[in-house]
Amino acid sequence: MMTDPIADMLTRIRNAVRVERPYADIPLSKVKRGLADVLKREGYIWDWEEIEAEPCNQLRVALKYGPSGERVIQQIKRVSKPGRRVYSKSKDLKPVLNGLGISVISTSNGVVSDREARQKNLGGEVLCEIW
Repeated sequence: MMTDPIADMLTRIRNAVRVERPYADIPLSKVKRGLADVLKREGYIWDWEEIEAEPCNQLRVALKYGPSGERVIQQIKRVSKPGRRVYSKSKDLKPVLNGLGISVISTSNGVVSDREARQKNLGGEVLCEIW
């Protein structure tokens, strides 16, 4: 039994980037789909797609690398964990690495980046930080 599916997704992406795989397959859920959509909008991955598989559908994330093979995702870190949830108001959201990275926030309007949350004046649970 998996206790933290978001951490599992981040670990699968982190491991795939370290060995320079072209994609990572992750069990599908709505929150993971939203997280992948934020990563695509912010330019950290090329694309994502749903793959029909047994026993559950998969989310295939196409990872992005630079022209000479450098990693676009340098680090990916889980912030809010099952044992300690971290919530933040929109005015308390600080830029990650002075704007070089992003925080992913789960809000009442879905999963958004910290930039979008500040623009829409939304707060919520801080899922992870990526740079």
